[in-house]
Amino acid sequence: MEVKYELVKQTLRQEIISGKYQINEKLPTESQLMARFNVSRYTIRRAVGELENEHYIYRVQGGGMFVQDWQRHWSADDANKLVGVISTHMADYIFPPIISGIDSVLSEKGYSLIVGNTLNNHDRERKSLLNMLDLKIAGLIIEPTQSALPNPNLDLYQQIKEYHIPTILFHASYPQMNFPCLLTQDEAAERELINYLFQLGHRRILGIFQIDDRQGANREQGMIRAYQEAGVPITDSELIMYQSSDQVSAILKRVDRIMNLADQPTAIACYNDHLATTIIGHLQHQGISVPGEVSVVGFDNYDLAQTLTPTLTTANHPKRQLGEDAGRMMLKMINGEQVKSITYPVPIIKGTSAQALKEEK
Repeated sequence: MEVKYELVKQTLRQEIISGKYQINEKLPTESQLMARFNVSRYTIRRAVGELENEHYIYRVQGGGMFVQDWQRHWSADDANKLVGVISTHMADYIFPPIISGIDSVLSEKGYSLIVGNTLNNHDRERKSLLNMLDLKIAGLIIEPTQSALPNPNLDLYQQIKEYHIPTILFHASYPQMNFPCLLTQDEAAERELINYLFQLGHRRILGIFQIDDRQGANREQGMIRAYQEAGVPITDSELIMYQSSDQVSAILKRVDRIMNLADQPTAIACYNDHLATTIIGHLQHQGISVPGEVSVVGFDNYDLAQTLTPTLTTANHPKRQLGEDAGRMMLKMINGEQVKSITYPVPIIKGTSAQALKEEK
Protein backbone atom coordinates (compact mmCIF):
# COMPACT_ATOMS: atom_id res chain seq x y z
CA MET A 1 0.00 0.00 0.00
CA GLU A 2 1.42 3.38 -1.01
CA VAL A 3 1.97 5.72 1.95
CA LYS A 4 0.36 9.15 1.80
CA TYR A 5 3.50 11.23 1.38
CA GLU A 6 4.63 8.99 -1.50
CA LEU A 7 1.30 9.53 -3.25
CA VAL A 8 1.66 13.30 -2.89
CA LYS A 9 5.27 13.17 -4.08
CA GLN A 10 4.60 11.04 -7.15
CA THR A 11 1.53 13.07 -8.14
CA LEU A 12 3.42 16.37 -7.99
CA ARG A 13 6.44 14.83 -9.72
CA GLN A 14 4.27 13.61 -12.61
CA GLU A 15 2.55 16.98 -12.92
CA ILE A 16 5.95 18.69 -13.12
CA ILE A 17 7.28 16.25 -15.71
CA SER A 18 4.09 16.50 -17.77
CA GLY A 19 4.45 20.28 -17.95
CA LYS A 20 1.45 21.20 -15.82
CA TYR A 21 3.88 23.31 -13.80
CA GLN A 22 6.60 25.05 -15.82
CA ILE A 23 10.20 25.67 -14.69
CA ASN A 24 10.32 28.54 -12.15
CA GLU A 25 6.52 28.48 -11.84
CA LYS A 26 5.21 28.82 -8.29
CA LEU A 27 3.56 25.73 -6.83
CA PRO A 28 0.44 25.72 -4.61
CA THR A 29 1.04 26.56 -0.95
CA GLU A 30 1.36 23.92 1.76
CA SER A 31 -2.18 24.73 2.92
CA GLN A 32 -3.57 24.32 -0.59
CA LEU A 33 -1.78 21.00 -1.02
CA MET A 34 -3.04 19.83 2.38
CA ALA A 35 -6.61 20.57 1.31
CA ARG A 36 -6.15 18.97 -2.12
CA PHE A 37 -4.71 15.69 -0.83
CA ASN A 38 -6.50 15.73 2.55
CA VAL A 39 -3.25 15.10 4.44
CA SER A 40 -1.28 16.72 7.25
CA ARG A 41 1.31 19.46 6.92
CA TYR A 42 3.99 16.95 7.90
CA THR A 43 3.02 14.73 4.98
CA ILE A 44 3.23 17.63 2.53
CA ARG A 45 6.59 18.76 3.89
CA ARG A 46 8.05 15.27 3.66
CA ALA A 47 6.86 14.91 0.08
CA VAL A 48 8.13 18.29 -1.11
CA GLY A 49 11.34 17.81 0.88
CA GLU A 50 12.15 14.72 -1.16
CA LEU A 51 11.21 16.51 -4.38
CA GLU A 52 13.57 19.31 -3.38
CA ASN A 53 16.40 16.82 -2.73
CA GLU A 54 15.77 15.31 -6.16
CA HIS A 55 15.90 18.79 -7.79
CA TYR A 56 12.27 18.97 -8.90
CA ILE A 57 11.48 22.01 -6.75
CA TYR A 58 13.24 24.78 -4.87
CA ARG A 59 12.08 27.12 -2.13
CA VAL A 60 12.29 30.88 -1.68
CA GLN A 61 12.00 31.60 2.01
CA GLY A 62 8.90 33.65 2.57
CA GLY A 63 8.02 33.33 -1.11
CA GLY A 64 6.90 29.74 -1.58
CA MET A 65 7.89 26.68 -3.65
CA PHE A 66 8.89 26.77 -7.32
CA VAL A 67 9.65 24.24 -10.07
CA GLN A 68 13.36 23.53 -10.46
CA ASP A 69 15.04 22.94 -13.82
CA TRP A 70 14.63 19.18 -13.33
CA GLN A 71 15.86 18.33 -16.87
CA ARG A 72 19.35 19.70 -16.34
CA HIS A 73 22.22 17.40 -15.38
CA TRP A 74 22.78 17.70 -11.64
CA SER A 75 26.21 16.68 -10.41
CA ALA A 76 27.33 15.96 -6.88
CA ASP A 77 28.95 19.40 -6.69
CA ASP A 78 25.62 21.14 -7.18
CA ALA A 79 24.78 20.65 -3.51
CA ASN A 80 27.33 23.42 -2.92
CA LYS A 81 26.17 25.64 -5.79
CA LEU A 82 23.65 27.46 -3.62
CA VAL A 83 24.25 30.96 -2.25
CA GLY A 84 22.02 32.35 0.48
CA VAL A 85 20.86 35.97 0.42
CA ILE A 86 19.19 37.41 3.53
CA SER A 87 17.51 40.83 3.38
CA THR A 88 15.47 42.84 5.84
CA HIS A 89 12.65 43.65 3.41
CA MET A 90 12.44 41.45 0.32
CA ALA A 91 9.54 43.41 -1.23
CA ASP A 92 11.25 46.76 -0.66
CA TYR A 93 12.17 48.65 -3.86
CA ILE A 94 15.86 48.54 -2.94
CA PHE A 95 16.13 44.76 -2.81
CA PRO A 96 14.95 43.51 -6.25
CA PRO A 97 17.70 45.34 -8.19
CA ILE A 98 20.28 44.10 -5.67
CA ILE A 99 19.26 40.45 -5.98
CA SER A 100 19.02 40.84 -9.77
CA GLY A 101 22.61 42.08 -9.78
CA ILE A 102 23.78 39.21 -7.57
CA ASP A 103 21.97 36.61 -9.69
CA SER A 104 23.25 38.01 -13.00
CA VAL A 105 26.83 37.32 -11.87
CA LEU A 106 26.41 34.06 -9.93
CA SER A 107 24.08 32.34 -12.40
CA GLU A 108 26.75 32.56 -15.11
CA LYS A 109 28.89 30.27 -12.95
CA GLY A 110 26.08 27.83 -12.26
CA TYR A 111 25.08 29.11 -8.83
CA SER A 112 21.49 29.49 -7.64
CA LEU A 113 20.13 31.78 -4.93
CA ILE A 114 17.95 31.03 -1.94
CA VAL A 115 16.46 34.13 -0.36
CA GLY A 116 15.51 34.81 3.25
CA ASN A 117 13.39 37.74 4.44
CA THR A 118 13.79 38.88 8.06
CA LEU A 119 11.30 41.78 7.99
CA ASN A 120 13.91 43.51 10.16
CA ASN A 121 13.12 41.14 13.04
CA HIS A 122 15.85 39.35 14.97
CA ASP A 123 13.79 36.20 15.55
CA ARG A 124 13.19 35.87 11.81
CA GLU A 125 16.86 36.58 11.14
CA ARG A 126 17.83 33.72 13.45
CA LYS A 127 15.50 31.32 11.64
CA SER A 128 16.87 32.43 8.27
CA LEU A 129 20.47 31.92 9.38
CA LEU A 130 19.71 28.47 10.81
CA ASN A 131 17.92 27.46 7.60
CA MET A 132 20.88 28.57 5.53
CA LEU A 133 23.30 26.62 7.70
CA ASP A 134 21.15 23.50 7.35
CA LEU A 135 21.31 23.82 3.56
CA LYS A 136 25.13 23.76 3.55
CA ILE A 137 25.20 26.77 1.26
CA ALA A 138 28.35 27.82 -0.60
CA GLY A 139 28.20 31.39 0.70
CA LEU A 140 26.06 34.04 2.36
CA ILE A 141 25.20 37.64 1.41
CA ILE A 142 23.45 39.29 4.36
CA GLU A 143 21.80 42.60 5.17
CA PRO A 144 22.05 42.77 9.00
CA THR A 145 18.75 43.10 10.84
CA GLN A 146 18.14 46.20 13.02
CA SER A 147 21.80 46.96 12.53
CA ALA A 148 21.87 49.98 14.85
CA LEU A 149 20.80 47.81 17.80
CA PRO A 150 22.60 45.01 19.69
CA ASN A 151 22.16 41.74 17.77
CA PRO A 152 21.23 38.61 19.78
CA ASN A 153 22.27 36.45 16.80
CA LEU A 154 25.98 37.19 16.88
CA ASP A 155 26.55 33.63 18.11
CA LEU A 156 25.32 32.38 14.73
CA TYR A 157 27.51 34.87 12.89
CA GLN A 158 30.42 33.56 14.93
CA GLN A 159 29.49 30.02 13.93
CA ILE A 160 29.41 31.08 10.27
CA LYS A 161 32.87 32.56 10.70
CA GLU A 162 34.20 29.40 12.35
CA TYR A 163 32.76 27.26 9.54
CA HIS A 164 34.69 29.48 7.08
CA ILE A 165 31.54 30.10 5.04
CA PRO A 166 32.23 32.94 2.56
CA THR A 167 30.08 35.78 3.88
CA ILE A 168 29.46 39.35 2.73
CA LEU A 169 27.44 41.98 4.59
CA PHE A 170 25.70 44.91 2.92
CA HIS A 171 24.29 48.18 4.29
CA ALA A 172 25.90 47.57 7.70
CA SER A 173 28.84 45.79 9.32
CA TYR A 174 29.81 43.83 12.42
CA PRO A 175 33.44 44.93 12.94
CA GLN A 176 34.12 42.10 15.39
CA MET A 177 33.32 39.55 12.66
CA ASN A 178 35.63 41.03 10.05
CA PHE A 179 33.34 40.11 7.14
CA PRO A 180 33.82 42.15 3.94
CA CYS A 181 31.07 44.75 3.54
CA LEU A 182 29.32 46.77 0.87
CA LEU A 183 28.34 50.11 2.37
CA THR A 184 27.03 53.47 1.19
CA GLN A 185 28.15 56.93 2.28
CA ASP A 186 24.84 57.68 3.97
CA GLU A 187 26.07 60.36 6.34
CA ALA A 188 27.90 62.31 3.64
CA ALA A 189 24.97 62.10 1.23
CA GLU A 190 22.45 63.28 3.82
CA ARG A 191 24.77 66.14 4.73
CA GLU A 192 24.85 67.12 1.05
CA LEU A 193 21.04 66.98 0.82
CA ILE A 194 20.68 69.26 3.86
CA ASN A 195 23.32 71.64 2.49
CA TYR A 196 21.33 71.80 -0.74
CA LEU A 197 18.26 72.81 1.27
CA PHE A 198 20.38 75.44 3.01
CA GLN A 199 21.40 76.77 -0.41
CA LEU A 200 17.71 77.07 -1.26
CA GLY A 201 17.22 79.25 1.84
CA HIS A 202 15.71 76.65 4.18
CA ARG A 203 16.78 76.63 7.83
CA ARG A 204 13.74 75.19 9.57
CA ILE A 205 13.99 71.55 8.42
CA LEU A 206 12.17 68.50 9.75
CA GLY A 207 14.22 65.29 9.58
CA ILE A 208 12.44 61.92 9.77
CA PHE A 209 14.74 58.92 10.23
CA GLN A 210 14.44 55.22 11.00
CA ILE A 211 16.98 54.78 13.76
CA ASP A 212 17.05 51.01 14.37
CA ASP A 213 19.08 50.57 11.17
CA ARG A 214 22.62 51.87 10.81
CA GLN A 215 21.73 53.59 7.54
CA GLY A 216 19.03 55.66 9.22
CA ALA A 217 21.25 56.52 12.17
CA ASN A 218 24.00 57.63 9.78
CA ARG A 219 21.57 59.75 7.75
CA GLU A 220 20.31 61.42 10.91
CA GLN A 221 23.91 62.13 11.89
CA GLY A 222 24.49 63.62 8.44
CA MET A 223 21.69 66.13 9.02
CA ILE A 224 23.08 67.10 12.42
CA ARG A 225 26.57 67.49 10.96
CA ALA A 226 25.26 69.73 8.19
CA TYR A 227 23.74 72.10 10.77
CA GLN A 228 26.94 72.11 12.83
CA GLU A 229 29.23 72.75 9.87
CA ALA A 230 27.01 75.49 8.42
CA GLY A 231 26.80 77.26 11.77
CA VAL A 232 23.02 77.01 11.76
CA PRO A 233 21.59 76.40 15.24
CA ILE A 234 20.44 72.79 15.50
CA THR A 235 17.50 74.13 17.51
CA ASP A 236 16.15 75.48 14.21
CA SER A 237 15.53 71.87 13.14
CA GLU A 238 12.97 69.26 14.16
CA LEU A 239 13.62 65.52 14.35
CA ILE A 240 11.31 62.51 14.28
CA MET A 241 12.98 59.20 15.07
CA TYR A 242 11.08 55.97 14.51
CA GLN A 243 11.69 52.22 14.35
CA SER A 244 10.88 49.83 11.53
CA SER A 245 8.05 48.32 13.58
CA ASP A 246 6.25 51.69 13.92
CA GLN A 247 3.04 52.24 11.99
CA VAL A 248 3.12 54.84 9.20
CA SER A 249 -0.06 56.38 10.61
CA ALA A 250 1.72 57.08 13.89
CA ILE A 251 4.60 58.75 12.05
CA LEU A 252 2.19 60.93 10.06
CA LYS A 253 0.47 62.07 13.27
CA ARG A 254 3.83 63.25 14.59
CA VAL A 255 4.47 65.04 11.30
CA ASP A 256 1.07 66.78 11.53
CA ARG A 257 1.81 67.97 15.06
CA ILE A 258 5.06 69.59 13.96
CA MET A 259 3.64 71.01 10.74
CA ASN A 260 0.88 72.67 12.76
CA LEU A 261 3.37 74.67 14.83
CA ALA A 262 3.30 78.43 14.38
CA ASP A 263 6.92 78.29 13.17
CA GLN A 264 6.45 75.24 10.96
CA PRO A 265 9.31 73.68 8.97
CA THR A 266 9.70 74.78 5.36
CA ALA A 267 11.42 71.54 4.30
CA ILE A 268 11.32 67.85 5.23
CA ALA A 269 14.23 65.39 4.87
CA CYS A 270 13.04 61.77 4.82
CA TYR A 271 14.83 58.51 5.64
CA ASN A 272 14.05 57.09 2.20
CA ASP A 273 12.04 57.69 -0.96
CA HIS A 274 9.16 55.48 0.16
CA LEU A 275 8.63 57.70 3.19
CA ALA A 276 9.17 60.85 1.11
CA THR A 277 6.47 59.93 -1.41
CA THR A 278 4.12 59.04 1.45
CA ILE A 279 4.78 62.41 3.10
CA ILE A 280 4.24 64.27 -0.18
CA GLY A 281 0.92 62.51 -0.75
CA HIS A 282 -0.15 63.21 2.83
CA LEU A 283 0.68 66.92 2.55
CA GLN A 284 -1.03 67.26 -0.82
CA HIS A 285 -4.14 65.58 0.57
CA GLN A 286 -4.21 68.31 3.21
CA GLY A 287 -3.94 71.00 0.56
CA ILE A 288 -0.27 71.77 1.24
CA SER A 289 1.69 72.39 -1.93
CA VAL A 290 4.98 70.55 -2.52
CA PRO A 291 7.32 72.27 -3.19
CA GLY A 292 5.30 75.52 -3.17
CA GLU A 293 4.85 75.56 0.62
CA VAL A 294 7.09 72.73 1.79
CA SER A 295 10.12 71.18 0.08
CA VAL A 296 10.72 67.43 0.49
CA VAL A 297 13.82 65.32 -0.10
CA GLY A 298 14.21 61.54 0.07
CA PHE A 299 17.01 59.01 -0.21
CA ASP A 300 17.74 55.95 -2.47
CA ASN A 301 16.48 57.14 -5.91
CA TYR A 302 13.41 54.95 -6.22
CA ASP A 303 12.72 54.70 -9.97
CA LEU A 304 8.98 55.41 -9.72
CA ALA A 305 9.63 58.51 -7.62
CA GLN A 306 11.01 60.18 -10.73
CA THR A 307 7.74 59.63 -12.59
CA LEU A 308 5.65 61.47 -9.99
CA THR A 309 4.80 65.13 -9.79
CA PRO A 310 6.87 66.67 -8.35
CA THR A 311 9.90 64.54 -9.17
CA LEU A 312 11.84 63.69 -6.04
CA THR A 313 15.09 65.26 -4.90
CA THR A 314 17.00 62.30 -3.52
CA ALA A 315 20.33 60.46 -3.24
CA ASN A 316 21.24 57.74 -5.74
CA HIS A 317 21.72 54.35 -4.06
CA PRO A 318 23.90 52.03 -6.26
CA LYS A 319 21.39 49.18 -6.09
CA ARG A 320 22.27 46.94 -9.03
CA GLN A 321 25.96 47.85 -8.92
CA LEU A 322 26.06 46.74 -5.28
CA GLY A 323 24.44 43.43 -6.22
CA GLU A 324 26.84 42.77 -9.09
CA ASP A 325 29.84 43.59 -6.89
CA ALA A 326 28.48 41.27 -4.19
CA GLY A 327 28.22 38.48 -6.77
CA ARG A 328 31.78 39.00 -8.02
CA MET A 329 33.15 39.18 -4.48
CA MET A 330 31.32 35.97 -3.56
CA LEU A 331 32.84 34.07 -6.49
CA LYS A 332 36.32 35.21 -5.46
CA MET A 333 35.73 34.20 -1.83
CA ILE A 334 34.42 30.77 -2.85
CA ASN A 335 37.64 30.34 -4.84
CA GLY A 336 39.70 31.24 -1.78
CA GLU A 337 40.67 34.74 -2.93
CA GLN A 338 40.84 37.78 -0.66
CA VAL A 339 38.40 40.64 -1.27
CA LYS A 340 38.16 44.20 0.00
CA SER A 341 35.11 46.02 1.33
CA ILE A 342 33.55 48.71 -0.86
CA THR A 343 31.98 51.99 0.22
CA TYR A 344 29.95 53.72 -2.49
CA PRO A 345 29.46 57.46 -2.91
CA VAL A 346 25.79 58.42 -3.08
CA PRO A 347 25.40 61.50 -5.33
CA ILE A 348 22.27 63.58 -4.95
CA ILE A 349 19.70 63.97 -7.70
CA LYS A 350 17.91 67.31 -7.86
CA GLY A 351 14.26 66.87 -8.69
CA THR A 352 11.41 69.37 -8.46
CA SER A 353 10.29 68.47 -4.92
CA ALA A 354 12.63 71.08 -3.44
CA GLN A 355 12.76 74.74 -4.42
CA ALA A 356 14.08 78.03 -3.15
CA LEU A 357 12.32 79.38 -0.09
CA LYS A 358 10.04 82.26 -0.98
CA GLU A 359 10.85 85.47 0.82
CA GLU A 360 8.12 86.75 3.09
CA LYS A 361 6.67 90.03 1.97
